[in-house]
Amino acid sequence: MPDLVLYGIANCDTVRRARRELTAAGLEHRFHDFRKDGLDAAQIDRWLGSVNWEALLNRRGSTWRKLPPETRNGIDASRARSLMLEQPALIRRPVIEGAGEILVGWDADRAALLANRG
Repeated sequence: MPDLVLYGIANCDTVRRARRELTAAGLEHRFHDFRKDGLDAAQIDRWLGSVNWEALLNRRGSTWRKLPPETRNGIDASRARSLMLEQPALIRRPVIEGAGEILVGWDADRAALLANRG
């Protein structure tokens, strides 16, 4: 079983890029699709134990923009957790778990960090 689990949504460009780059670097990983495979409170709580809720909440996507202003304004950790459980597309992608670490998002630094582990 792969050490890395990449969580996200299959049609997300960033998730697709991360999956391609992990494969190209020879890093075995398992993909967990929020929409198809689900997401439970234990997973969110595990991530929130390691990552600040503000880093995990995707405020740049269309799902966030579609929320009513009264929902977006004055958001706190508890409300963010509830929203991410209700609408996993509100989670910044990808979330990568491996070696007891949780990484959120994808960029050259994260790619290099994971490639150096492989």
